[in-house]
Amino acid sequence: MSLKQKTVSGLLWSFIDNTALVGISFIVGIILARLLSPKEYGLLGMLTIFISISQSFIDSGFSQALLRKQNCTPADYSTVFYFNIIVSVSFYLILFTCAKSIGIFFHEPILKNLIRVLGLGLIINSFTLIQSTQLTKRIDFKLQAKISFISSISSGIISIYMAYTGWGVWSLVVSALVRYSISSFSLWFWSKWKPIWHFSINSLKELFSFGSKLLVSGLIDIIFRNAFAVVIGKYYTAMELGYYTRADQFQSLPSSNLQTIIGRVSLPVLLTIQNDTPRLKQAYQKIIRSTMFISFILMLGMAAIARPMVLTLIGEKWEPCIIYLQMLCFIGMLYPLQAINLDMLQVQGRSDLFLRLEIIKKILAVPIFVIGIFWGVKVMILGMLLLNLIGLYLNSYWSGRFIKYSFFDQFKDILPSFILAVIINLIVFSETFFIPAKPLLLLIIQLITGAVLTVGLGEMFCFKDYIYIKEIVKENFFKKLNNGR
Repeated sequence: MSLKQKTVSGLLWSFIDNTALVGISFIVGIILARLLSPKEYGLLGMLTIFISISQSFIDSGFSQALLRKQNCTPADYSTVFYFNIIVSVSFYLILFTCAKSIGIFFHEPILKNLIRVLGLGLIINSFTLIQSTQLTKRIDFKLQAKISFISSISSGIISIYMAYTGWGVWSLVVSALVRYSISSFSLWFWSKWKPIWHFSINSLKELFSFGSKLLVSGLIDIIFRNAFAVVIGKYYTAMELGYYTRADQFQSLPSSNLQTIIGRVSLPVLLTIQNDTPRLKQAYQKIIRSTMFISFILMLGMAAIARPMVLTLIGEKWEPCIIYLQMLCFIGMLYPLQAINLDMLQVQGRSDLFLRLEIIKKILAVPIFVIGIFWGVKVMILGMLLLNLIGLYLNSYWSGRFIKYSFFDQFKDILPSFILAVIINLIVFSETFFIPAKPLLLLIIQLITGAVLTVGLGEMFCFKDYIYIKEIVKENFFKKLNNGR
């Protein structure tokens, strides 16, 4: 199979994997949002930073280091496997010990038991990092798609039942543990890899020399992203945090998952051509243009339909989260481009520069946290948008230097997509004021309008990025359908 065929096949199965996961999570989330209150989502949001930091230490950048190393040995994989388990148990014990203090900090005693149970997921996940890394390294997402579907369906059914029968926030905790457990069991059942009884200090040092910088930069990013939730949870209320968390979950569905679909395929593909600069630049340019076309359409579209979407899907009790969602969409639309540029630093082996950029950006974030404490959540989100623009410039400037694809070159490439998305979604947003319809009917009208305008204008002006994506879909997706008949 050629590199192009592997890339397209990987994108297809990555898309199926994430679409199944996101689709199921979205439906389950809508049902749970109607059964649970904003406060219960806020309680779980308070724990996210502690779980995320622990998970980052467990991985320690080893998955990226294994992806980048061309010829990994059984000793490399087994060493990382045992390291992950040891660190996961250690961090669970730390969380278990600190659980009471966490509850006191947020003035929510229930957090003590919640984090002690939810933290078990760290140990469960540590058993499957190697299997997932190997599948990604081979650009094989078919098995991961099957596992995601099974685990998401199972955990979703259990969480809905528990929420319906009055378990409250525990339905969210148990759902996460069930999903981790089924995913872990399935990967062990279907994966051919098994560890050997060997732990190599040399392998650990070699992989950690690259992964350690990614670990520190990842920690900084996690602390930064979750610090907003900590500020809201500490200085406001669990309900206010619930509104923010729900809005962030909505906007991350397209933005984060788009990057996951593209990034998990593009990184191993770009690594295979890292020594061929002209080819690398051409592939990188196509990834950025096609990804940002989709991102602009989806994220500005979500901002345009935010009101009828929220009122239709989760009800009027969540209305305060609408303005948060609209503001966060403008941040989310830039996330894929930032992440792709950081991937290029990994391709070039510059984890040191990756780390330095993260430190600079997060130092700039400190004033935003202070502003959030004194001026409120909306002003804090505006500060986040400004910080993301600065971060985008820094990431693209440094990554672009390696392949002579500057920030301004990237800006010129994605500007037409941005303008098209703005025109389409201004029309869609205007329907909110001119069509006197109930939220559900208005939502349907806006979705149809957005789809028709995207396809219509793309075809009318032979829009390059639209045509490129359409050809990939036609040549591969429909071909697979025809072959299946």
